Amino acid sequence: MTDQRGGPVDDSCVLPEGPWTHRFVGANGSRFHVVEAGTGPMVLFLHGFPEYWYAWHEMLPAVADAGFRAVAVDLRGYGASDKPPRGYDGYTLAADVAGLIRALGERSATVVGTGAGGLIGWTAASFHPTLVRRLVVLGAPHPLRLRAAIFADPRGQFASATATLKFQLPRYEHVLARDDAAEVEEILRRWGGPRWVSGPDFADYAHCCRVAMQIPQAAFCAMEGYRWAFRSVLRLHGYRFVKLMQKPLVTPTLQLHGALDRASLPRTAQGSGRYVTAPYEWRLLDDVGHFPHVEARDVVLGEILRWAKS
Repeated sequence: MTDQRGGPVDDSCVLPEGPWTHRFVGANGSRFHVVEAGTGPMVLFLHGFPEYWYAWHEMLPAVADAGFRAVAVDLRGYGASDKPPRGYDGYTLAADVAGLIRALGERSATVVGTGAGGLIGWTAASFHPTLVRRLVVLGAPHPLRLRAAIFADPRGQFASATATLKFQLPRYEHVLARDDAAEVEEILRRWGGPRWVSGPDFADYAHCCRVAMQIPQAAFCAMEGYRWAFRSVLRLHGYRFVKLMQKPLVTPTLQLHGALDRASLPRTAQGSGRYVTAPYEWRLLDDVGHFPHVEARDVVLGEILRWAKS
């Protein structure tokens, strides 16, 4: 496994220079790699799978220029953040977000999450409402909508979830990382909208994600969040999580979803607003798949800024 320079892959591959600053911050018992630009009210960006902080590399300077402190984080287990063997349950991942907001010296933040990061965003806003001032969710149904649809929609959401069902297999992380993490590119291709996948930016982005997934332990950690989500269905730990998530959100929430999303179906995501008692908006994005932040960047940027300022 080598990066562009021909050496073994290590954390340095996710530390490119740019109009931002790299920092390491201790929060919730782990060390997180954060990338930030600008000053003002904080907007905290949470990437999805199989990505890392670089999912937001074009968003950060634009949000900073609009008068915000834009911060992207490598989630627990990804990129240059710590990769502990445990802590990939919903409770801990939400506490990571709360801890980061405090560790970065803020009382609250607008949280923007995509895919798996969007699920964490829903959970963080539910469990830590005073810290999440506003929420923007991309390509992520409310966790209880997703859970219900997997069981109630066998030809739809359950079929779409078969890729993540494979993640339950022991040692599947080796499949994810082999051949220079070729499977990562396949997942991006399968879940992305056709216009983006066949466009000029896809190859470079897929290469970056493939290299980052080859950092030691990253593939294992990426699998663990999905493994907890499925295992928890049959456990008391998961039952308590569901009970807690039934409490309606008091955070103003904007939900953006690709009309061609094949990982989280639009019909699964629609209806998430029933869990929000605060102001809520839903927008379906035409010709967009599971990665709106890179597929329809300008539209998503405009919506994030509108929601953060309102």
